[in-house]
Amino acid sequence: MDPALVVGRLSQPVVAHLVKKLFAGGGPGAGLVGRPVRIARLLSFRGEKSTLTEADLDRLAAELVRRAVEGPGERPVAPDEEPAVADAVARTLRAMGEIEMSDVQAVGLRPEEFARRLRSATPGAGRELSADGTLLYGLLIEVASRHVLEFFSSRSQFTARTLVEHGRFLAELEERYRRLAERVPSPAGADAAFEERFARDTAVLHNHLTIFGIDLAHSPDTWPLSSAYLGLRCESEPAGDDEPQEAGTAVPAAQALSGLTRILLRGVAGSGKTTLMQWLAVSTALGELPEPLAGLHGRVPFMLPVRRFVRDGFPTPGDFLRAVGYPGAEAQPAGWADRVLSAGRGLLLIDGVDEAPESQREQLRHRLREWTALYPGNVWLVTSRPSAVREDWLAAEGFTELRLAPMSRDDVVAFIQRWHHAARQAPSADAERLERYEQTLISAVRITRDLGRLATNPLMCGLLCALHRERRGYLPKGRKDLYDAALSMLLERRDRERAVLVPTDGIDLPRQPKIQLLQKLAHWMLINGRSEMDRDVAVDILAQHLPAVPDAARQGDAEQIYRHLLNRTGLLREPAPGAVDFIHRTFQDYLAADATVQRHDFGLLLNHAHLTEWEDVFRMAVSLSRPDECADLLTRLLAPQPGLRASASRHRKLLAAACLEHVSEIDPEVRERVHRFTRDIVRPTTPAAARALGWIGPIVLEMLPDPATVGDDEAHILAITASSVADDMAIDYLAGLRDRERLETRAQLAHAWRRFDTARYAKEIIAHLDERDLYFTVTDQEELRALASLGGRSRVHIAGPLSPEELTGTLPRERVTHLWLGYDLGGSLAWLSAFPRLGTLRVSPSSVPRVSGVPEGVEVVQTARG
Repeated sequence: MDPALVVGRLSQPVVAHLVKKLFAGGGPGAGLVGRPVRIARLLSFRGEKSTLTEADLDRLAAELVRRAVEGPGERPVAPDEEPAVADAVARTLRAMGEIEMSDVQAVGLRPEEFARRLRSATPGAGRELSADGTLLYGLLIEVASRHVLEFFSSRSQFTARTLVEHGRFLAELEERYRRLAERVPSPAGADAAFEERFARDTAVLHNHLTIFGIDLAHSPDTWPLSSAYLGLRCESEPAGDDEPQEAGTAVPAAQALSGLTRILLRGVAGSGKTTLMQWLAVSTALGELPEPLAGLHGRVPFMLPVRRFVRDGFPTPGDFLRAVGYPGAEAQPAGWADRVLSAGRGLLLIDGVDEAPESQREQLRHRLREWTALYPGNVWLVTSRPSAVREDWLAAEGFTELRLAPMSRDDVVAFIQRWHHAARQAPSADAERLERYEQTLISAVRITRDLGRLATNPLMCGLLCALHRERRGYLPKGRKDLYDAALSMLLERRDRERAVLVPTDGIDLPRQPKIQLLQKLAHWMLINGRSEMDRDVAVDILAQHLPAVPDAARQGDAEQIYRHLLNRTGLLREPAPGAVDFIHRTFQDYLAADATVQRHDFGLLLNHAHLTEWEDVFRMAVSLSRPDECADLLTRLLAPQPGLRASASRHRKLLAAACLEHVSEIDPEVRERVHRFTRDIVRPTTPAAARALGWIGPIVLEMLPDPATVGDDEAHILAITASSVADDMAIDYLAGLRDRERLETRAQLAHAWRRFDTARYAKEIIAHLDERDLYFTVTDQEELRALASLGGRSRVHIAGPLSPEELTGTLPRERVTHLWLGYDLGGSLAWLSAFPRLGTLRVSPSSVPRVSGVPEGVEVVQTARG
């Protein structure tokens, strides 16, 4: 902003005329009265006889801004910021009515001091302005203050200031603001230049994905987000029982996040939480956001993995970039991050609360409370594994809770297709077989129950694709076998498949020594509560253990072995200078569990079993143990533990139940003991507690009561519990609830369809549900066709990406009387005229922001969860 240009536009007659309107009539020369007159009594917008309305004052401020920005030369602020400057000016001028000062006292002030008093009376008036906007606002208040004092001087018979004095004042003001403009970076200066660089770097640093196994055959290790990102979907938590079917509707992440400014996103390991964060950061930095997220345009994305804060504590905004290892952190202008957040322009992506030790999570919550209070207007997205923090962890801070939905059947198929498309981009010996691999794998995950249970998130789907290709169509069935095979693929065959015949670093380690050394690093991270470690610490740990691994010791020192593991295993990475971690937490947990079992350190596992960050480690350790070790672990897990809270004891018992799914051989007596200890625990009393049991797995179905023996309230809870398991084994149990009359129970069964085999669920559940007042949910073409084969239904809930042509061409048109849109199909809704008996259209405002073209005679009802 050029202060000289602005001052030149604010001629004395123009400003004097505008300021004069702020005061009531009476004219100059009224003389001094016996006692001082309060400023408030002279204002034209105060009191019962006010002549200037609040709206008039707003227009006066807008006119003052217009005069300052219009004319030859560059505009001092962007046009879209001018209303904000005018609002700040109007709010500050209103403060004259609150200042306890007489007109005589006012005359004794210098203009800059009077302006300071006005601004101090409205401390937040210019808070959301840019640097240039702040300068313009301050200059206008000082110019207005000068003319206000001129008014008082004239009124009180003081000697009027001459035009020469007025010119001197404006010259001084111009010089002062020129110096201030030089000190404060503006969007046209240092801040803007750095933000441009930061946006470019953000896109470069985060615009890639590791697709496990793709890199085996001359392909790159990573792929651009633009070609590899599979759109994830989110579900919301129910707000109550008013709309039982809308709760849990899975919609695209962009749609679910639209309009929200504070979100806690939960997702299991490998579900894509970090990938979603990367996509948001890159899309915001490049300005390539989808329409639902248009509100993020112009924001500055801060990618903040919590694991980076564990070593040095949670940083202040000024240290954000340094804490996450951004290479250009030292180049940021002083105070830049604070200015961005103070202006409400930030997108804060705080990834992985679960990667902070449990003792530090409360500290993070308090820090989030402080940040959101100090910096309103920013967008905050926090991620965590589901059980790491309690259900209402950030509710008091105004955060909305969402969870990443398991991949649907269509999602899995789309992922497999994209994976093989990416693999075909590079020449390989098996290129001609990739299309056949793609089709056979799609068939396998649809037909084979064990594979279908594994293919629920991007990580597991990527492993399945890679192993299916690497083993020419053979796939392991269990989770343990899958991880073993993945490690073999990455550690033993990776270089061979990439035609690396001679080790590039002179080191050629067999698979087992690599695993042993990686286990040491994973085990250290486990016992120290870390998911990232200093590079120097990693090298030191390897140095301590190299003498016990002769295959490695004779080929290089600790530094050389570290570089080899980093570059040649595909399991380690350096996310920031001086730091190292595993490419995914799942591999770290698996290697740590294996190390713990080999060391027979079962006491360590049992002492930490109540901690959520040890949950997956414990389950993997059970699957890696011998039968006698497994039985002992589960027995001791059920035993009383002195000093533990009741909630922790409950968690240990549920963990024992969850472990049964991973056991290949177990003493029947131990299995029955686990059932006996957990049978009462798995009968929750609230929907939230019922959904939380899904992580235990299908074993929970064995512990639930016979559905025929419970009342209606418990039947609804049991329907939620069984359907949260998301395994076709649940269909038999849910069939025992299909004849219930209560709407909430029937709605839960109808909505759970997408989690199970379509045809079987349609035959055993959907076909038997009482239709009264019930919306039947369809999420994809397969369900749509299955519902049509049952003769259709009068009430249909659209909860997936179905086109109007698919709906009108598949649904029996004469049946439909009520339609519920829980998914944005885009465009006009004129196609609804194809349903002649349609009388009611329900829409979910959070999912369908715009409704247009609805045929005449169709009532539009918005759901209560908007």
